[in-house]
Amino acid sequence: MADSGGSTSFLQGTDEGEFHNKYEPKEILGRGLSSTVRRCVSRDTGLEYAVKIISRTQDEVINESIAAEIEVLNLLPKHPNIIQLYDKFETPAYIFLVFELACGGELFDYLTKVVRLSEKKTRLIMQQVFSGVHHMHSSCVVHRDLKPENILLDKNGNVKISDFGFATRVEENDELSDLLGTPGYLAPELLKRSTEPDAPGYNKEVDLWACGVIMYTLLAGFPPFWHRKQLIMLRKIMNGDYEFVSPEWDEISDAAKDMIRRLLTVDPKQRMTALEALEHPFLESKPAEFVIFSAGRKLKAILWCVRFCVAVDRSRKTPKVVTIKDIGTSPYENRYIRKLIDTCAFHIYSPWVKRGEEQNRAALFETAPKVAMKHPNFYISSAAVTFTFT
Repeated sequence: MADSGGSTSFLQGTDEGEFHNKYEPKEILGRGLSSTVRRCVSRDTGLEYAVKIISRTQDEVINESIAAEIEVLNLLPKHPNIIQLYDKFETPAYIFLVFELACGGELFDYLTKVVRLSEKKTRLIMQQVFSGVHHMHSSCVVHRDLKPENILLDKNGNVKISDFGFATRVEENDELSDLLGTPGYLAPELLKRSTEPDAPGYNKEVDLWACGVIMYTLLAGFPPFWHRKQLIMLRKIMNGDYEFVSPEWDEISDAAKDMIRRLLTVDPKQRMTALEALEHPFLESKPAEFVIFSAGRKLKAILWCVRFCVAVDRSRKTPKVVTIKDIGTSPYENRYIRKLIDTCAFHIYSPWVKRGEEQNRAALFETAPKVAMKHPNFYISSAAVTFTFT
């Protein structure tokens, strides 16, 4: 890295202010500790992107994180399940990283809305996560901060692994010792290394442990090791102390549970790799299409339901056409004819109907009813009879 004007320079070959000449910033998509993510539009093509605007700081930890993210993204070959870096710029005050736009948002936000996912949707998401992780590990990169917040979804529900601030290059036999990541997703060997200086370091297996935590959370709706006291939670992680509690896990398949067990294995040497995960029986089943909530599609379905209800209501109110043959054979099968017959019968026999507790004996000898009846209007033709009641 070169030094420019007394500040650390992460990007080469860019002119100050070039970002605003090439892209038009739009609304804010999210905020971080020292960065803001906005939607932006290319002034040349009109295509949409996401720009991560990072404030320059004197904090060396943040500077190293920024440098690591840029280095790793430049190192990784293009993959459909890893966020792609398209452009990068810097000014004396900011650094601009232009990524592909994942308009589906974070997997964490989606999970918050639906609480838990079905096995089919979990299968589709984890297939893509493991595919991206396998690509990273094949390129000698370990992420070290895999979690639902760092997994983005595009408009079609496809996974995009993002936020490579803690990622680093690592060889097969290297041993890392830095305590980095999010507490609930930290692997036992990483925690052991941080508490026991003589303990061996960790490697790419920490990403597979995090994948096991993610998969458990997607299926159950809550993480496997969570506890309100962080010290107890970390102890549970180091001991691999979790269980498939009822009723959330009662209907989950044995294949899904077996895969989680093999991912949440305390011994990293016994933990399955990303390639082995892709070949596991749980992921071999044909995945279902993952559909992101669409307000337009939902509104269309509601409108069709309203139209159907209106049509049914109108059909009930439309006068019924009945042929003379139907009247002659089974008049009581049609409710309109049945109503006419009952009305006429009541017109004749209503004087003899008992009303209330008192019986009017004089009513038995009346020749005309006291209650006026509403007569139906009807039209009779040689082919059919149409009744319209008023």
